[in-house]
Amino acid sequence: MILASLVFAGLILFGFVSDQAAASIQDKIDISVYFKTNTSEDQVLNVKQSLESLSEVKSVEYISRDRALEVFRAAHKEDSVISQGINELNVNPLEASLNIKARRPDQYAAIVEYLNSPNLVSYIDSISYSKNQAVIDRLGGIVNNVKRGGLALTLLLGLIAGLVVFNTIRLAIYSNREEIGIMRVVGASNALVRGPLVIQGIIAGVLAAVFSLIIATPIVYFISPQLKVFIPGLEVFQYFYTHLAAIFLYQLIFAVGIGAFSSFVAVRRFLKN
Repeated sequence: MILASLVFAGLILFGFVSDQAAASIQDKIDISVYFKTNTSEDQVLNVKQSLESLSEVKSVEYISRDRALEVFRAAHKEDSVISQGINELNVNPLEASLNIKARRPDQYAAIVEYLNSPNLVSYIDSISYSKNQAVIDRLGGIVNNVKRGGLALTLLLGLIAGLVVFNTIRLAIYSNREEIGIMRVVGASNALVRGPLVIQGIIAGVLAAVFSLIIATPIVYFISPQLKVFIPGLEVFQYFYTHLAAIFLYQLIFAVGIGAFSSFVAVRRFLKN
Protein backbone atom coordinates (compact mmCIF):
# COMPACT_ATOMS: atom_id res chain seq x y z
CA MET A 1 0.00 0.00 0.00
CA ILE A 2 2.99 2.29 0.52
CA LEU A 3 4.06 1.62 -3.07
CA ALA A 4 0.54 2.27 -4.31
CA SER A 5 0.41 5.54 -2.35
CA LEU A 6 3.78 6.53 -3.81
CA VAL A 7 2.43 5.87 -7.30
CA PHE A 8 -0.62 7.97 -6.49
CA ALA A 9 1.55 10.86 -5.25
CA GLY A 10 3.66 10.49 -8.38
CA LEU A 11 0.53 10.78 -10.50
CA ILE A 12 -0.41 14.04 -8.77
CA LEU A 13 3.05 15.44 -9.49
CA PHE A 14 2.97 14.05 -13.03
CA GLY A 15 -0.27 15.92 -13.61
CA PHE A 16 1.40 19.13 -12.47
CA VAL A 17 4.48 18.53 -14.66
CA SER A 18 2.40 17.69 -17.74
CA ASP A 19 0.30 20.85 -17.24
CA GLN A 20 3.46 22.94 -16.90
CA ALA A 21 4.98 21.30 -19.99
CA ALA A 22 1.84 22.05 -21.99
CA ALA A 23 1.81 25.63 -20.69
CA SER A 24 5.51 26.02 -21.58
CA ILE A 25 4.84 24.90 -25.15
CA GLN A 26 1.74 27.07 -25.41
CA ASP A 27 3.63 30.10 -24.09
CA LYS A 28 5.95 29.92 -27.11
CA ILE A 29 3.03 30.40 -29.49
CA ASP A 30 2.03 33.92 -30.49
CA ILE A 31 1.17 36.03 -33.52
CA SER A 32 2.40 39.48 -34.45
CA VAL A 33 0.32 42.23 -36.05
CA TYR A 34 2.30 44.90 -37.95
CA PHE A 35 0.74 48.32 -38.49
CA LYS A 36 1.28 50.66 -41.40
CA THR A 37 3.85 53.38 -40.72
CA ASN A 38 1.20 56.12 -41.03
CA THR A 39 -0.82 54.60 -38.17
CA SER A 40 -0.60 56.75 -35.05
CA GLU A 41 0.39 55.36 -31.67
CA ASP A 42 -3.07 56.16 -30.26
CA GLN A 43 -4.71 54.10 -32.99
CA VAL A 44 -2.40 51.15 -32.26
CA LEU A 45 -3.13 51.40 -28.53
CA ASN A 46 -6.85 51.49 -29.24
CA VAL A 47 -6.51 48.24 -31.19
CA LYS A 48 -4.50 46.80 -28.29
CA GLN A 49 -7.24 47.76 -25.83
CA SER A 50 -9.94 46.23 -28.02
CA LEU A 51 -7.95 42.98 -28.31
CA GLU A 52 -7.50 42.76 -24.54
CA SER A 53 -11.28 42.83 -24.15
CA LEU A 54 -11.62 39.58 -26.15
CA SER A 55 -12.11 36.43 -24.09
CA GLU A 56 -9.74 34.50 -26.40
CA VAL A 57 -6.79 36.84 -25.74
CA LYS A 58 -4.43 36.09 -22.87
CA SER A 59 -2.02 39.01 -23.30
CA VAL A 60 -1.03 41.72 -25.79
CA GLU A 61 2.41 43.32 -25.92
CA TYR A 62 2.90 46.65 -27.72
CA ILE A 63 6.20 47.26 -29.52
CA SER A 64 6.59 50.81 -30.78
CA ARG A 65 8.54 51.72 -33.91
CA ASP A 66 11.38 53.14 -31.79
CA ARG A 67 11.48 50.01 -29.66
CA ALA A 68 11.47 47.81 -32.77
CA LEU A 69 14.42 49.77 -34.17
CA GLU A 70 16.27 49.43 -30.86
CA VAL A 71 15.74 45.65 -30.84
CA PHE A 72 16.79 45.43 -34.51
CA ARG A 73 20.01 47.36 -33.83
CA ALA A 74 20.84 45.11 -30.86
CA ALA A 75 20.19 41.95 -32.87
CA HIS A 76 22.47 43.08 -35.75
CA LYS A 77 25.14 44.97 -33.83
CA GLU A 78 27.79 42.52 -35.07
CA ASP A 79 26.83 43.12 -38.72
CA SER A 80 28.57 46.34 -39.75
CA VAL A 81 26.81 46.54 -43.14
CA ILE A 82 23.32 46.47 -41.65
CA SER A 83 24.29 48.82 -38.82
CA GLN A 84 25.76 51.30 -41.28
CA GLY A 85 22.70 51.09 -43.51
CA ILE A 86 20.37 51.80 -40.56
CA ASN A 87 22.50 54.78 -39.47
CA GLU A 88 22.37 56.30 -42.95
CA LEU A 89 18.57 56.21 -43.07
CA ASN A 90 16.84 59.45 -42.17
CA VAL A 91 13.61 57.72 -41.12
CA ASN A 92 12.70 54.65 -39.09
CA PRO A 93 11.60 52.00 -41.63
CA LEU A 94 10.23 49.60 -39.03
CA GLU A 95 6.57 49.25 -38.12
CA ALA A 96 4.84 49.24 -34.75
CA SER A 97 3.48 45.84 -33.80
CA LEU A 98 1.40 43.91 -31.29
CA ASN A 99 2.46 40.47 -30.07
CA ILE A 100 -0.67 38.52 -29.15
CA LYS A 101 -0.95 35.36 -27.04
CA ALA A 102 -4.21 33.43 -27.01
CA ARG A 103 -5.50 31.37 -24.12
CA ARG A 104 -5.55 28.27 -26.36
CA PRO A 105 -3.79 27.58 -29.69
CA ASP A 106 -7.09 26.95 -31.48
CA GLN A 107 -8.26 30.50 -30.70
CA TYR A 108 -5.76 32.31 -32.95
CA ALA A 109 -7.99 31.90 -36.00
CA ALA A 110 -10.80 33.78 -34.22
CA ILE A 111 -8.39 36.56 -33.21
CA VAL A 112 -7.15 36.93 -36.79
CA GLU A 113 -10.75 37.06 -38.03
CA TYR A 114 -11.39 39.91 -35.58
CA LEU A 115 -8.29 41.76 -36.83
CA ASN A 116 -9.52 41.43 -40.41
CA SER A 117 -12.74 43.29 -39.59
CA PRO A 118 -13.35 46.42 -41.77
CA ASN A 119 -12.76 48.91 -38.94
CA LEU A 120 -9.26 47.49 -38.20
CA VAL A 121 -7.90 46.14 -41.46
CA SER A 122 -7.14 49.63 -42.79
CA TYR A 123 -4.49 50.11 -40.07
CA ILE A 124 -2.81 46.71 -40.50
CA ASP A 125 -0.01 45.96 -42.90
CA SER A 126 0.44 42.23 -42.15
CA ILE A 127 -0.31 39.46 -39.66
CA SER A 128 2.18 36.66 -39.03
CA TYR A 129 -0.53 34.01 -38.54
CA SER A 130 -0.70 32.89 -42.17
CA LYS A 131 3.05 32.19 -42.22
CA ASN A 132 3.05 30.38 -38.89
CA GLN A 133 -0.34 28.67 -39.04
CA ALA A 134 1.10 25.20 -39.66
CA VAL A 135 3.53 25.55 -36.75
CA ILE A 136 0.81 26.91 -34.45
CA ASP A 137 -1.52 24.04 -35.36
CA ARG A 138 1.27 21.52 -34.81
CA LEU A 139 2.19 22.97 -31.41
CA GLY A 140 -1.48 23.10 -30.51
CA GLY A 141 -1.71 19.39 -31.33
CA ILE A 142 1.30 18.70 -29.12
CA VAL A 143 -0.31 20.58 -26.22
CA ASN A 144 -3.53 18.59 -26.58
CA ASN A 145 -1.65 15.29 -26.87
CA VAL A 146 0.37 16.05 -23.72
CA LYS A 147 -2.83 16.74 -21.79
CA ARG A 148 -4.63 13.66 -23.13
CA GLY A 149 -1.59 11.44 -22.63
CA GLY A 150 -1.13 12.69 -19.07
CA LEU A 151 -4.76 12.00 -18.22
CA ALA A 152 -4.70 8.54 -19.80
CA LEU A 153 -1.46 7.58 -18.03
CA THR A 154 -2.82 8.86 -14.72
CA LEU A 155 -5.98 6.77 -15.04
CA LEU A 156 -4.04 3.69 -16.13
CA LEU A 157 -1.44 3.79 -13.36
CA GLY A 158 -4.08 4.69 -10.78
CA LEU A 159 -6.10 1.64 -11.84
CA ILE A 160 -3.02 -0.61 -11.69
CA ALA A 161 -2.10 0.68 -8.22
CA GLY A 162 -5.66 0.07 -7.01
CA LEU A 163 -5.73 -3.47 -8.43
CA VAL A 164 -2.37 -4.33 -6.85
CA VAL A 165 -3.58 -3.23 -3.42
CA PHE A 166 -6.91 -4.97 -3.88
CA ASN A 167 -5.31 -8.31 -4.79
CA THR A 168 -2.75 -8.01 -2.00
CA ILE A 169 -5.46 -7.51 0.60
CA ARG A 170 -7.46 -10.40 -0.86
CA LEU A 171 -4.43 -12.66 -0.42
CA ALA A 172 -3.94 -11.43 3.15
CA ILE A 173 -7.56 -12.17 4.01
CA TYR A 174 -7.36 -15.53 2.24
CA SER A 175 -4.51 -16.51 4.56
CA ASN A 176 -6.89 -15.84 7.49
CA ARG A 177 -9.73 -17.88 6.03
CA GLU A 178 -9.52 -20.51 8.82
CA GLU A 179 -9.93 -17.86 11.51
CA ILE A 180 -12.90 -16.42 9.64
CA GLY A 181 -14.39 -19.91 9.38
CA ILE A 182 -14.02 -20.49 13.13
CA MET A 183 -15.69 -17.17 13.89
CA ARG A 184 -18.59 -18.14 11.64
CA VAL A 185 -18.91 -21.54 13.35
CA VAL A 186 -19.16 -20.00 16.82
CA GLY A 187 -21.93 -17.71 15.60
CA ALA A 188 -20.15 -14.40 14.94
CA SER A 189 -22.22 -12.02 12.87
CA ASN A 190 -21.06 -10.77 9.48
CA ALA A 191 -20.41 -7.32 10.92
CA LEU A 192 -18.25 -8.76 13.69
CA VAL A 193 -16.19 -10.75 11.19
CA ARG A 194 -15.91 -7.94 8.67
CA GLY A 195 -15.30 -5.09 11.14
CA PRO A 196 -11.73 -5.89 12.30
CA LEU A 197 -10.58 -6.61 8.74
CA VAL A 198 -12.00 -3.35 7.39
CA ILE A 199 -10.44 -1.43 10.30
CA GLN A 200 -7.15 -3.17 9.59
CA GLY A 201 -7.40 -1.99 5.98
CA ILE A 202 -8.09 1.58 7.15
CA ILE A 203 -5.10 1.55 9.53
CA ALA A 204 -2.87 0.19 6.79
CA GLY A 205 -4.11 2.99 4.50
CA VAL A 206 -3.30 5.68 7.07
CA LEU A 207 0.19 4.28 7.70
CA ALA A 208 0.80 3.90 3.95
CA ALA A 209 -0.14 7.55 3.34
CA VAL A 210 2.20 8.76 6.11
CA PHE A 211 5.19 6.63 5.12
CA SER A 212 4.78 7.26 1.39
CA LEU A 213 4.86 11.01 2.03
CA ILE A 214 8.02 10.64 4.08
CA ILE A 215 9.65 8.60 1.30
CA ALA A 216 8.43 10.89 -1.49
CA THR A 217 9.80 14.14 0.02
CA PRO A 218 13.55 13.51 -0.53
CA ILE A 219 12.86 11.89 -3.91
CA VAL A 220 10.99 14.97 -5.16
CA TYR A 221 13.70 17.23 -3.70
CA PHE A 222 16.45 15.52 -5.70
CA ILE A 223 14.61 15.10 -9.02
CA SER A 224 13.22 18.65 -9.07
CA PRO A 225 16.45 20.26 -10.40
CA GLN A 226 16.71 17.57 -13.09
CA LEU A 227 13.22 18.30 -14.39
CA LYS A 228 13.93 22.02 -14.36
CA VAL A 229 16.62 21.44 -17.00
CA PHE A 230 13.99 20.19 -19.46
CA ILE A 231 11.25 22.69 -18.54
CA PRO A 232 12.70 26.07 -17.47
CA GLY A 233 10.90 27.60 -14.53
CA LEU A 234 9.44 24.27 -13.39
CA GLU A 235 9.54 24.09 -9.58
CA VAL A 236 8.28 20.62 -8.68
CA PHE A 237 9.56 20.63 -5.10
CA GLN A 238 8.11 24.08 -4.45
CA TYR A 239 4.74 22.84 -5.72
CA PHE A 240 5.09 19.69 -3.60
CA TYR A 241 5.96 21.70 -0.49
CA THR A 242 3.23 24.33 -0.87
CA HIS A 243 0.60 21.65 -1.61
CA LEU A 244 1.89 19.17 0.99
CA ALA A 245 -1.32 19.13 3.04
CA ALA A 246 -3.51 18.65 -0.05
CA ILE A 247 -1.29 15.89 -1.44
CA PHE A 248 -1.33 14.08 1.91
CA LEU A 249 -5.11 14.41 2.08
CA TYR A 250 -5.50 12.94 -1.42
CA GLN A 251 -3.13 10.10 -0.54
CA LEU A 252 -5.01 9.47 2.69
CA ILE A 253 -8.37 9.33 0.91
CA PHE A 254 -6.94 7.03 -1.77
CA ALA A 255 -5.12 4.66 0.62
CA VAL A 256 -7.87 4.49 3.25
CA GLY A 257 -10.56 4.17 0.58
CA ILE A 258 -8.83 1.36 -1.30
CA GLY A 259 -7.86 -0.39 1.96
CA ALA A 260 -11.37 -0.32 3.42
CA PHE A 261 -13.08 -1.18 0.11
CA SER A 262 -10.70 -4.03 -0.69
CA SER A 263 -11.12 -5.53 2.78
CA PHE A 264 -14.91 -5.20 2.61
CA VAL A 265 -15.15 -6.86 -0.81
CA ALA A 266 -12.53 -9.55 -0.22
CA VAL A 267 -14.13 -10.86 2.99
CA ARG A 268 -17.54 -11.22 1.37
CA ARG A 269 -16.66 -14.48 -0.36
CA PHE A 270 -15.96 -16.08 3.01
CA LEU A 271 -19.13 -14.72 4.58
CA LYS A 272 -21.25 -16.26 1.81
CA ASN A 273 -19.91 -19.75 2.44
